[in-house]
Amino acid sequence: MPTPTVVLVHGAFTDSAIWFGVIAELHSHGIPVVAPPNPLRGLASDAAHIASVAARIDGPVVLVGHAYGGAVITVAGTTDNVAGLVYVAALVPEEGESLGELQGRFPATELESSLRRWTDSAPGGGEAVEVVLAEEAFPAVFAADVSAPVARVLACCQRPLAAAALTERATAAAWRTRPSWALVAGADRVIGPDAERFGAERAGAGLVEIDGASHAVALSRPTAVARLVRDAVHAVTRPPRR
Repeated sequence: MPTPTVVLVHGAFTDSAIWFGVIAELHSHGIPVVAPPNPLRGLASDAAHIASVAARIDGPVVLVGHAYGGAVITVAGTTDNVAGLVYVAALVPEEGESLGELQGRFPATELESSLRRWTDSAPGGGEAVEVVLAEEAFPAVFAADVSAPVARVLACCQRPLAAAALTERATAAAWRTRPSWALVAGADRVIGPDAERFGAERAGAGLVEIDGASHAVALSRPTAVARLVRDAVHAVTRPPRR
């Protein structure tokens, strides 16, 4: 099998820049990478977009999802050329489960009290609720192990998430038919380590935990994240034992 292309899918309140260090690490090992924008408009539509990105790639793909991006790759990962899934401080839903239901299994984190909401016009008419993290809360809640200047920049560059994405039910669970790996951020104050661990274990994912890592682990610990992604790439390209 040729070396898979890694498709990095960011989560809510950020963009593909959160993968900067991970991309550099993967490139240094000769692994091709694509880091498309995640629209953050809804689970079904976001997954359809990422699935279309994967389908356009010639050869196998390993999908990597951070946070809400984990839910997106769970649905998009049924695309024919997806060979594996990697979850980074991510939500890993079951088919038919919403993210609100998944997170509701565990004590609330600081996310809920830190959200700021507004109503905006929706495509095609009507209104939609969008959410971001309050700028003053962002550094401590999202990026506690990132330098203060960088955390402040991230806070003012947030991309909002359509709140409806939290109540949509996952239409597929690709981890049932694809090998998966997961990284739990031990000091995540957005999703929470217990929720990340539960989803990863339910999916039978190869699990790595990083004590003290914040929700922004892809930015603060890029070498560790890239190492897990490389493990996944190597595993899906290794010839089967006879």
